[in-house]
Amino acid sequence: MVTAASTPSVEVSAPLIGADASVEDYFALLKPRVMSLVVFTALVGMAIAPAGGLHPVLAAISLLAIAVGSGASGALNMWWDSDIDAVMERTRDRPVAAGRVAPHAALAFGMALSVGSVLVLGLAANWLAAGLLAFTIWFYAHFYTIVLKRRTVQNIVIGGASGALPPVIGWAAMTGNVAVAPLVLFDIIFLWTPPHFWALAILKNEDYSRAGVPMMPVIAGAAATRRQMLLYVLVLLPVGVLPYFLGFAGYVYLGVSTVFGALFLVSAINVMRFQEGPRADRACGQMFAFSILYLFVLFATILAERLLGLA
Repeated sequence: MVTAASTPSVEVSAPLIGADASVEDYFALLKPRVMSLVVFTALVGMAIAPAGGLHPVLAAISLLAIAVGSGASGALNMWWDSDIDAVMERTRDRPVAAGRVAPHAALAFGMALSVGSVLVLGLAANWLAAGLLAFTIWFYAHFYTIVLKRRTVQNIVIGGASGALPPVIGWAAMTGNVAVAPLVLFDIIFLWTPPHFWALAILKNEDYSRAGVPMMPVIAGAAATRRQMLLYVLVLLPVGVLPYFLGFAGYVYLGVSTVFGALFLVSAINVMRFQEGPRADRACGQMFAFSILYLFVLFATILAERLLGLA
């Protein structure tokens, strides 16, 4: 395991002790952009499950519970990371780091949502799905945030498993089991996460270095990170077309995943080509933005094929 050589102490400003918070602040604790991705990928996991497994109303409640569980993870992450969030430009305006929400309030909020979401999912769907949700919350809030993030350069690689589990939870909620199809969706998200996040980490390298977070560009350097990004994309491409060959996606998906996979590869090659100056930053920014589009389009195509009866 590679660790940061040293982690500088980070002073936390006085406002972190506590302050008045608005509804918007508590909503921000949920990391709504991350939550939207979780909801969407969990919905696709539900959509590819065999029909008739769960009443539509219970399925909707289950999806809401998964969303709340994701938000709980975000709140617990901001509670623990408030010290480093406060010194990073990208995160300094988060509610706890900025002093708008007291740390103990964020912790209590996150814990309450964690317990509530798991119980609701267990009662609405089944306890396998609830157990997977509980594991996901623990994995992100404790294992990634507390154990991995400040200790190893592989933090986002290992921690990415938490973000890849929602399709599996969605499938489990509908069926009460786990199968190959949702695990393939897990693999797609898992392999997608490092090149997606490292593109941003290269751009925010000074932020992570100042906070003492051993992200790949900080420890291994930007050049090594770019090579790793390309390797992950190369492995992702064949995995990205597997839904068609395993029979839970159709010809439209095969075409879309092939084209967008090729474009993702082009973006990774551009990141390798331009390693210094404005063109390098632009290439990383474009890859980060395209990676979001890539994942959305693949999952949206699977969902559309299901809704239209094409797969």
